[in-house]
Amino acid sequence: MKLILLGAPGAGKGTQAAVISRELGIPAISTGNILRAAIQEGTPTGMKAKTYMDEGHLVPDEVIIGIIKERLAEPDCAKGFILDGVPRTIAQAEALEAAGIKFDHVVSLEIADATIMERMSGRRVCSKCGASYHIVAVPPKAVCGGELVTRKDDKPETVKNRLAVYHRETEPLKDFYRERGVLYPVEDMGPVEATSKAILAILRQDG
Repeated sequence: MKLILLGAPGAGKGTQAAVISRELGIPAISTGNILRAAIQEGTPTGMKAKTYMDEGHLVPDEVIIGIIKERLAEPDCAKGFILDGVPRTIAQAEALEAAGIKFDHVVSLEIADATIMERMSGRRVCSKCGASYHIVAVPPKAVCGGELVTRKDDKPETVKNRLAVYHRETEPLKDFYRERGVLYPVEDMGPVEATSKAILAILRQDG
C-alpha cells in the first residue's frame, strides 16, 4: 500500500503515520525528519534547507524529490510506504508521477486553523531522536533521553505563516488527487485513537 498523508501543519500527520505504520507494517517516511537529520548533521542539503524551514517556507523541490526517491528505493519500502510531508505542491506531485511513483490512497486530514494553533502550542519534539509529542494529546515519554523542545517552526507567528503557505500551495493537491480517484478526506475526531480508527477503516476497506 502506497499512501500519502495530507493536512495542514499540526493536523496530526506524524502521529497518524506512526499508528498506520505499526498497524500495516509499512514504513512511515517523514520528509521533515529526514531534513532535520540532515540539518543536525550539517550536510550541504541540510544547510540549504535550514533557512527555509526556520521561516516556515517550503524547501526547494529538487531537494525534496531527490531525498524521497533515494528513500523509496530502500528495501523496507518494497511492500509499501507512508509519505508524511510530501508532496506539498502540484509541481512536487507531478515530479513524483514523472518519477514513476504512484499512490493507492491520499488521506487528507481535515482540521480547522484555530484548532491547529491551539494544538501546535503544546507540541514538543525530542532533540535527539526527533519523536513528536503533545503535552495533552500525546504526553511526552522519556525514551532515548533527549531534551524535549519547542521547534522554531511551531511558534505562533511561524505557524500562521505555515498555515498560509499550506492553503496557498498544498491544499490544491486535494483536487489534484481527487481527479485521480485516490483522495480520502478524514475529519479530525479529536482523540488520536478515533481519527486513527477512521483512517484504518478506509484503508482496510479499499486495501
